[in-house]
Amino acid sequence: MNRFEGRGGSREAKIRYLDGDFQILMPGSHVTCAMTGEIIPVDELRYWSVARQEAYATCAASLDAEKRAGALPNQKR
Repeated sequence: MNRFEGRGGSREAKIRYLDGDFQILMPGSHVTCAMTGEIIPVDELRYWSVARQEAYATCAASLDAEKRAGALPNQKR
């Protein structure tokens, strides 16, 4: 059991996304994917954007967000 289990219930966590890690600001059981709206359990969170402070359910959703933002190296801004 981690230190947040039992306190977050089924509410959405508030998270600060950092390089290679994240900081839980308000405990919760999940976050919502910024691209798909899918619920992501906090313990399964693997993809996010530090610049946009968004979570993504999959690698593909993360790539789509980068494309949408024009943040890929081969994209013109």
